[in-house]
Amino acid sequence: MICIGIEGTAHSFSTGVVKEDGKILSCVTDMYKSEEGGMIPNEVGKHHREVCDRVFEKALEEAGIKEEDIDMISFSQSPGLAPALLVVLDFAKEKAKVLNVPLVGVNHIVAHLEVGKLVTEAKDPVFVFISGANTQIIALEGGKYRIFGETLDIGLGNALDKFGRDAGLGFPAGPKIEELAKKGEYVELPYSVKGMDVCFSGIITRAKQLLDKGEKLEDVCYSLQETLFAMVVEVTERAMAHCDKKEALVIGGVAANKRFSEMLDIMCKERNAKAYATPLKYCGDNGAMIAWQGILEKKKANKNYENFDFDPRLRVDQLDVDWE
Repeated sequence: MICIGIEGTAHSFSTGVVKEDGKILSCVTDMYKSEEGGMIPNEVGKHHREVCDRVFEKALEEAGIKEEDIDMISFSQSPGLAPALLVVLDFAKEKAKVLNVPLVGVNHIVAHLEVGKLVTEAKDPVFVFISGANTQIIALEGGKYRIFGETLDIGLGNALDKFGRDAGLGFPAGPKIEELAKKGEYVELPYSVKGMDVCFSGIITRAKQLLDKGEKLEDVCYSLQETLFAMVVEVTERAMAHCDKKEALVIGGVAANKRFSEMLDIMCKERNAKAYATPLKYCGDNGAMIAWQGILEKKKANKNYENFDFDPRLRVDQLDVDWE
């Protein structure tokens, strides 16, 4: 069985081809970028519509298959930016109709979790999900993916991008902040952990104020990373203790940041635990994770295409994990 997954919840439109045994045959991504203004939802939707056919065809080419080889299509149904989700829904339904194959909608966040386990040796980890819109500490308990801590305002990736926009770094700002931080020194920023949750927006405001007062950009970038990452690692450690788990798996686009992975690894070693990082190709939004989740949930696939819709706000802890 071959499933092709279509992802497009936020800045990336991606298509991946995966076999039922978990072998990833291809994963092709085109990412929306802007020099200023950050991620504008309608512009993201326009980007996805412009690139969807090309990305789909390239994924088939790299996988060495033809359209008639596809047995099922899965798509990112929730959560995400509504204009982007609409493009994905329309494109997936159109392709499924033309190919006369079953269609299944999957939760984008669950797909991140499951592909993380697929491409690493993690078995039952505490998931550290840090992406643009999301910052959640998640673990499988009692048949559901439970959230043990999360951001109370904006996601970690969006926090970095917001600072980057104020600092004139463009979008995405995370990689540029990471490079600048290598040359910086610490200046004091607020540290905001509330129980098991975190807040980032006030820290970003203070970081911008420091820039306006003449602090070096490199110093503010370094301090911002150290502060935000330490907050997330603290909550992760407490979740691991609460759930009595010996693995932590970082997923989502911010997982590409080497400093964050280093901090998580130090914490895990002190607990005699193991830290895993999803490989760079699959830690951000990608079609392969959607395809793999579709395979896991293949019993839910059907050809009643008109019944499918999208949900911009569906949370991961609202779903029953009935494929494990």
